[in-house]
Amino acid sequence: MKSSYKVQCSNFLQVLSEDQCRRLVAAAMEVLERTGVTYLDDEAVERMRKAGCYVDGKRVRIPFRLVEKALTTVPRKVSLCNSRTGRRVMEMEGGNAYFGTGSDTPNFIDPYTQERIRASRKTVNMAAKVIDALPNLDFVMSLGIVQDVHQLVYDRYQFEAMVLNTSKPIVITAIDEPGYSDIIKMCELIAGGEEELKNHPFMTLYAEPISPLQHPNDSARKLMLAAKKGLPVVYTPCIMAGGTVPATLAGAMANGLAESLSGLVLNQVTAEGSPFIMGGVFTVMDMQTTIFAYGAPEFDLMMAALADVHHFLDLPMFGTCGCTDAKVVDEQALIEGAMSILLTAQAGANLNHDVGYIEHGNTASLEYLAICDDMIGMARKIVSGIKVDEESLALDVIDKVGPGGHFLAEEHTMKHFKEETWYPRLFVRQIYENWAADGSKTLFDRANERVIDILENYEPEPLPKDVQQKMKDIIAAAESKLNK
Repeated sequence: MKSSYKVQCSNFLQVLSEDQCRRLVAAAMEVLERTGVTYLDDEAVERMRKAGCYVDGKRVRIPFRLVEKALTTVPRKVSLCNSRTGRRVMEMEGGNAYFGTGSDTPNFIDPYTQERIRASRKTVNMAAKVIDALPNLDFVMSLGIVQDVHQLVYDRYQFEAMVLNTSKPIVITAIDEPGYSDIIKMCELIAGGEEELKNHPFMTLYAEPISPLQHPNDSARKLMLAAKKGLPVVYTPCIMAGGTVPATLAGAMANGLAESLSGLVLNQVTAEGSPFIMGGVFTVMDMQTTIFAYGAPEFDLMMAALADVHHFLDLPMFGTCGCTDAKVVDEQALIEGAMSILLTAQAGANLNHDVGYIEHGNTASLEYLAICDDMIGMARKIVSGIKVDEESLALDVIDKVGPGGHFLAEEHTMKHFKEETWYPRLFVRQIYENWAADGSKTLFDRANERVIDILENYEPEPLPKDVQQKMKDIIAAAESKLNK
């Protein structure tokens, strides 16, 4: 062991210093104590009052000490499991970066016709199946909102479509507390009971405040139900600098952090120790188009900076990447997606969603998803760094081969080339003649072929038939209430 020998094991990105992180957190806490937030649910307001907040109607001002206490009771690590085996497959802590899709896009690019159609049960089924098959995608969000059922129960159908087509962890959305409760019941059926789900969760809820500084009734009630059940919850502000929060990036981040932290306090005063994942979708309002910009450099900068804050707080983070403002899968889409994926992997955010989004979150593309899967693999290789030790320096092999030789037949090459070299699935490295003989296919062509092959030939691991039927019974019961 060499004395004072420093090892750079990877190449992580850091935007903010520790002092800057501390100042941002302090600013967010000042917002909570000085300005406060609005909780639109009576139970939430009462819980916050009993915890020691200053309450004026629905306006709640949160003292520093309550935020600091919540930061000590919340778990530093959140795990998610495979729904079929119960095995932990995602350990959200430190710089572990996992990738998955987003949810609830209204539109979907049909991979067979390339038409832009309305998302439905069928498209969510298709998306979940493709996600299950892609090796670099770790979790599933619906990548579409089910619109061909009654909209007061679409969330149950959406969850059913996902869980029938993947065993990977699922991040859900729910219309309201009853919808979330029904999905929990379905998860308990799959897991084998309430305690089994709590100990081996494969689902986490995604909920949002409304910027600036408001917690809707449904969001607050879902936060509290997650705490009562001991289930992980993601609480994510979606802020637009210059629109819903200040135009300055520091002010925007302070506002967004205040919203996250006030959600954390409500979750922890409901049940201390409940698993909670902070984070956000932090971007700018494009003043030329008024869109929520997914491809803006400020988006990538704030998301990487937010990861710094989360590392400073030592809390799991919900991040965003692999998305674009482009309307089709073109050069713009690939540039924006590649930059956000690499920066996210380097920043070390934990639960990174929205892979596969085009048209600033309005449309889902399975081809773009498949291409991003390759880009995630490439990014993971880059952040893995370079190992420098006696074996990897290969001095004996270099000496054996000597000047003018080659290393193809060496045992050392056979032993290491697969682990040292990343091989793409869709990016080609053929010589021109071979590429032309193979049909001169573009990257999009190859992505489309892969998607179609998965849809037609891949079979996800099924759930037991009796569980499937009981899930349908829960949905039917919810639907029957609509007719009363």
